[in-house]
Amino acid sequence: MEILVSISIGVMAACGIYLILRAHTFPVVVGLTLLSYAVNVFLFSMGRLKVGAPAVISPEAVTYADPLPQALVLTAIVIAFAMTAFVIVLALKARDELGNDHVDGKGEQLTDTEEAGL
Repeated sequence: MEILVSISIGVMAACGIYLILRAHTFPVVVGLTLLSYAVNVFLFSMGRLKVGAPAVISPEAVTYADPLPQALVLTAIVIAFAMTAFVIVLALKARDELGNDHVDGKGEQLTDTEEAGL
């Protein structure tokens, strides 16, 4: 199970980095989100992958899952949601002012029919 989780973390991180390096804003936003998912799964897996184990230490529990990574992942999910919302609003504002969705603003200008989606 650890190999599968490690491979999935690597694939998500690689795809996220690839999308971040794209030249348009929507793939950058999706890449940031995918990279934050990879970090969340990595943090969650640091608490040892135990199935059916209690999250808190009890006197009769021999194995337990560490609750600290679970709390860190919950906090990271909230921060990633706020960051994604901010980046989307920033990308929409930049597209409105610059007339394109290129990350550096030097792409070709959209015509009125392209902006309307026709």
